[in-house]
Amino acid sequence: MEIWKTMKQSNNETMKIAIVKYNAGNIMSVTFALQRLGIRSIVTSDHEEIRNADKVIFPGVGEAGTTMEFLQKNDMVELIKGLKQPVLGICLGMQLMCTFTEERNTECFGIFEQQVKRFPGNVQDDKGNTVKVPHMGWNSLYDVKGDLYSTELENEFVYFVHSYYVETGEHTVALTDHIIPFSASLQKDNFYATQFHPEKSGTAGEQILKKFIDL
Repeated sequence: MEIWKTMKQSNNETMKIAIVKYNAGNIMSVTFALQRLGIRSIVTSDHEEIRNADKVIFPGVGEAGTTMEFLQKNDMVELIKGLKQPVLGICLGMQLMCTFTEERNTECFGIFEQQVKRFPGNVQDDKGNTVKVPHMGWNSLYDVKGDLYSTELENEFVYFVHSYYVETGEHTVALTDHIIPFSASLQKDNFYATQFHPEKSGTAGEQILKKFIDL
């Protein structure tokens, strides 16, 4: 089993932060973001290490269909769904936590009862310019609520890179717009998720990561 790297809390308790290692890219950027905050973590696919962690982060960039096949083959879907500690899904991690994605018509975890759809193409803005897909860049959050957001994050900008979006629904705790309004963040029970990349979102992203760690 891999050796835990640990963070000492102000109350001298040792916290274990697990970043799930699976068939997806961009995972190490989360590790580096936590390091900038003085938080150490472990990137692991070991089931026991993930179950025993105090917090679990499920990030990633990639294609939903092949990623779900990998997760199912390695018995990681039921593992993640069964976790009782706070879990944070980021980007692809958030989409896989939903019920279904139009990307390769893939059945997903079903933690959040919302679906993932592809942005419509060839849409023009009010100036006649074609709106680009994938959605890539900075967008502001609005209608923020839930455990990860304070009022000062209303209208703050965060960084997105994606071609598919999560529809709005009962678990939506932050919205943004690209062609249409969509869910920038979700929350249900001990599961949290962001479509944007908090690890690439400057001060606002740091605040969100800190709030997750402090849950």
